[in-house]
Parts: sequence; structure tokens; C-alpha cells
Amino acid sequence: MPSERSPHIREAYGVVSLSSRHPELRRLKSQQDEPSIHGNKLWGACYLLMDYLTERPLERGCKVLDLGCGWGLGAIYCAKTFGARVTALDADPAVFPFLHLLARHNGVEITEQVKSFDQLSSDELAEYDVIIGADICFWEELAEEVQKVIDLAVNAGVGQIILTDPQRSPFNEMADYCVDTHYAELFQVEVNTPRRFTGSALVIENR
Repeated sequence: MPSERSPHIREAYGVVSLSSRHPELRRLKSQQDEPSIHGNKLWGACYLLMDYLTERPLERGCKVLDLGCGWGLGAIYCAKTFGARVTALDADPAVFPFLHLLARHNGVEITEQVKSFDQLSSDELAEYDVIIGADICFWEELAEEVQKVIDLAVNAGVGQIILTDPQRSPFNEMADYCVDTHYAELFQVEVNTPRRFTGSALVIENR
């Protein structure tokens, strides 16, 4: 069930998140291993993704894969707002207790999958209507892996791919490739809630 309001609960785009001082979050951090691949907090690109999808909503009930989900706010938004069936994928299993805590506060269920990008197959990607990701190209090696996933997903017939990023250099290079190869579009996105974030949304329409 969605949580009751407290001073340590925030809401943006209809999705509840917890401040670092929330008792449940503090307790979980004390009990769990620290996520090792930067999945240790909510990143601004999640809000860029939600803002983009607010203006350009997904089809209700679609099947979504959240790449490099971290704490899964994008996944939770899609499940809560569009009734999407969402699988959240991350190479670090330590992120999922945090994801499920936030999912519980938002009254949704998310399927977890522990897997790295290079373990994804074309057949697996073909099961999804939409792929999303927020700030998943923070290393050059990761951007190269994401690019390979995008190539596979386009060939597998995934209808839509939406990635948001604060315009890190590895992302920008990967985005240029997608614009040239997959006719992707780049949109500038700026949000002011819960605070100001700016960046890009890379969108591939494959339908």
C-alpha cells in the first residue's frame, strides 16, 4: 500500500520517494551491502525520464524493461502511471532491496532481474514493447555495452527505446551513433521538481 505522508517522504510526478533520513531507508542502508555500481541513490536523470513520459505517455499495460535500474524510480513510474508490466534489470543485486522498498511505498510490484547488459539476448529483448534507462552511460565501457543492447533491441523489434542522461560524454557519443544509425531523436529536458535537473532524452521509435 502507498505510504502515509511524513517529513521524509517526497512526491514528484505522482511517484513517492524517500529522503536519506527516512527511518526505513536508513535501516535498510545499515542492513544491506552498499550498491557497488553507483546504485546508491536516486539520480536526476530519473526525473528527466518521468518528465519526458509525462508529455509523451506510454501505452497502458505495455511491457517495459528498465536497463540499469538502480533504485528503480523510472520502473516504478511506468508501473504506477501506465499500468506497465515492468522488469527492472541491474548487474548489482544490492540495488533491489531499495527498489522494492520504494515500490512498496508506491503500491506497485516490479520484477527484478540481476544481469549485465552484455548478457542480454535478442530473443529476450524481443519480449518488451519499451526499453527505458536513466543515466546508464557514465563510463565509456558502459556506453559501448548500451549501444550493443540498442542494436539488438532495434533488430529484435522493440517498439520504443527512451534513455535520459545529464549529457555525459560517453552518452553523447553513443547518442550520435544512434541518431546516425537508428534515426534516433535527441530532446533537451529540464525539470525543476524535486530540484533542477537538465539533460537529454534519446528516443528511438521503431514502430
